[in-house]
This record gives sequence, structure tokens and C-alpha cells, in this order.
Amino acid sequence: MLLSKKKRKITIPKSVQHSIPINRIFKDGIIQCGRRYSKTWRFSDINYSVASDNDKFEMFLSHSAILNGLPTDAVAQISIYNRQLNRNVFDEMVLSTENESFAVYKKELKELLADKMSESNNIVHEKYITISTEQKNIEDARTILTRVGSDLTADFARISSKITELDYFERLRIFYDVFRGNTEDVFQFDLKTEMARGTHFVDSICPDSMEFKSDYIKIDDRYARVLFLKEYPSFLKDTMLSKLTDFSRSMMVSVDIQPIPTDEAAKEVQKKLLAIETDITKWQQKQNMNNNFSANIPYSLEQMRKEIKEFLDDLTTRDQSMMYVTVTLVHFADTLEELKSDTKTLQSIGRKHFCNFSILKYQQEDGLKTVLPYGLVNIKAIRTLTTESTAVLMPYKTQEIIDEGGLYYGVNAISHNLLLCNRKLLQNGNGFITGVSGSGKSFASKLEIALAAIFTNDDIIVCDPEREARQEVA
Repeated sequence: MLLSKKKRKITIPKSVQHSIPINRIFKDGIIQCGRRYSKTWRFSDINYSVASDNDKFEMFLSHSAILNGLPTDAVAQISIYNRQLNRNVFDEMVLSTENESFAVYKKELKELLADKMSESNNIVHEKYITISTEQKNIEDARTILTRVGSDLTADFARISSKITELDYFERLRIFYDVFRGNTEDVFQFDLKTEMARGTHFVDSICPDSMEFKSDYIKIDDRYARVLFLKEYPSFLKDTMLSKLTDFSRSMMVSVDIQPIPTDEAAKEVQKKLLAIETDITKWQQKQNMNNNFSANIPYSLEQMRKEIKEFLDDLTTRDQSMMYVTVTLVHFADTLEELKSDTKTLQSIGRKHFCNFSILKYQQEDGLKTVLPYGLVNIKAIRTLTTESTAVLMPYKTQEIIDEGGLYYGVNAISHNLLLCNRKLLQNGNGFITGVSGSGKSFASKLEIALAAIFTNDDIIVCDPEREARQEVA
């Protein structure tokens, strides 16, 4: 259970490696932190921001169904990672060609895309769901996580979101990017090679130094700060998370969720309702002793009774689940002054949605372990919510198209990132370019043909009844 009665053993880290709580990692991507085993899946975004109200409502219900289907014997963590686009990785992904005769064109295209990248956010939003469970051994944990993975694949498919299981390399890459985000190096790691060398896998992802201060963290030459959602409003818009992640900084926002079995939840709520009724009865008896028989029940007690009754009604009649929810975020900056300014900006975004994001005082290390996808919850900042209240924290925004080996097609109007599409990855590679007269349809088609000729070995057949392309070649 998330709220374990056993006290967590606290150890003071003696090295940077000790600040990373991973004890073991397995080839299939399962990691062990203490007695907890976790696995992470990446899920693709969907075009929630530009959908109609009816479509948004359907997506909301589908997301609620995903939350209702989460196992009660595990903790789920939904993470949104604003990752700075690595320039070296980008060049390898887009500008790879073995034909040296096109080197001059490759250089020209590289300069063109570099200009476009300078105008874009250079931030890609990666979305993960991590499931963690406390088990006696890896076999029991693997059985549970395999079953959960099958359920998640089916549930996310209903909202047209593709879910991908991460292996050990992909999971380590996330932590590498977080801890060494100021480098342009491409993450390289092979488990067999590292085992043969006798080196520990944590050495490949940990930074050179980490200092945990009272309200921030210094990671090498960068600074980071962990915030948590302290006050959750009674009414929250579904755009809160997307507005936070619109902030073009490297950051990670995580929502930790533990569903509670319906029977246990109902008993817990009934106990709270009984306690409120007892307080109201005692207050009325006290007023009667003072011969005050007409006094109204205090608004605070009446409001608490009303909210608890509504909560109990949601659990018993509306197929809602009770969930323990913790919302945390960590953001990174190059200087301490920039970190302080970014913190104020993020808190301001939260206040616009009636949310209070507070700085974790003297708990930055525990906060970092909570927000990163380890599958741990090391801070006490839990809110009790229903399924629909949790689903309002919508992780979806807009679908990015950044394919490996893809061709440049323009800029995403919502995220302002480059559109790089590889039609070979589509089930149907056919496409149309539409637009009003003079919008650049011909130019876009010619650019695609030119790029395909340079960076692919595909045969290109041009049907040109207007003889437009032939005239330009001549």
C-alpha cells in the first residue's frame, strides 16, 4: 500500500550514486528500488487541445476509464517530461545519408533546419506511465506488471494513443537526460559490456556532483527545484497541466495515483461522515445547554458534511473510485537567479488555475525521487480525489510528428516544434497537400521530392501533366 504503516528507513547518501535509489535493473526494463519493482511505458500524445468539445468529453471519459482500470495493489505515475531536443541526436535522426555526393546539400539543409530550430521551442513533450508494486521477488512483480501492461495497451488504444514498453536502455536514458541534461553527448550503454567491465549501471547515468540545499538542488553546473501541489481547488480546468508544460524549460511533472478498493474507500468515507455528524451533534448540544435552540449549524461543518455526502454518492452510485493523488514537478535552470524566476512563473501559472504550488523545504532529495519515474512516493502531499477529479489532470495536448529519418514538413502550430514525418512508418504512406492558391503547395512538393532524392534510396516517380517541374529543371 502507498500509506504503509512501516516507517521508511532513511539513509544519508555518501556519494552521488547513493542518491539514485535504483538497486537492480533487468533487461525487460523492470527496476528495483528497495522492495518496490516498477516498469515504464511511453504513450503517444493525442490532439486534445484542438478537439471539439464533444471529442474532448469523449477523451475525458476514456481517460477516466484508464484510471478506473488501474490496479489497486500498485501505484501509477503519469509523467510529462519537457526534454530539451539534443542537437546531435537531431542531426543523426534527420540528416543521415551515406551518399557523399550530396554532402553540400546536406550542409545546406542542416543550416536551414538550424534556423528553423532557433525559432521553435526545441522542447519535446515525452509522456510516460510507470507502474510500481511492492513484491517479495522479481517473478511475482513481473507477473503483475505483465498483466498491467496488457491492460494498458488495450485501454490506451481506445483513445488512439500508442503505448510502448521501455527496456532497460530507454529507462536509463530518461535518468541520463535528467541528470546530464546540459551535455550534447548521446547516451550509449550496453548492459553486457558494462557487466564485463565490472562497472555499475548507475555510474553511466549519475552526474559528477549533486548538492541538496534547503529549497533547491545543484546538479553539476545546473540548478533544479522540486515543487508540489499544496492546494487543489474544488473546480479545476483540464488545461492546467498543459499550461504548466507550455513553459519552455526542461522540467518534469508527475501525478502519482493509487486507487483504493471501493469497499475500503466507502468505509473510510463513512467514518469521516460519522465524525462530522458527531461534531455537529456536539455543537448542537452545546447550543441547547445555553438555551440557544435556533442557532444555525456553522457553515464550515455544514459544507464538510455536504462534500463528504457528495463524495460518498460518487463512490456508490456513479462508479467512481477513490484515489490518493500526489502532484509534483521539478524544473531546471542554468543559474540560481533563473531558477528563482522560473519558480515564480510556474507558481503564477498554478494560481491562475487556483492551484498553489509550494517549494519542498528540506525535502528536495525525497521530492526528486518522487517526481522522477522510479515508482516511489517519498513525500506526504497526498490528496483524496475521485476518478473524475483525477482525470481533470489531463496529460494530453497535441500529437508531435518527429520521426527518425523523417523529412521536414513545417512547424507544429501548437507546440511550435518542427514536423518531421517518415511516411515509411505509416500504414498508408499516401498523402495530399492542400491549400489556397499561392500557399506553397508546389514548393512543398518539390522540397519533398528533393529531400527524398538526397536522403533516401527510394525510386521517385514524378507525374507532372503541367510540365511544371520539367520546365524548372530545364
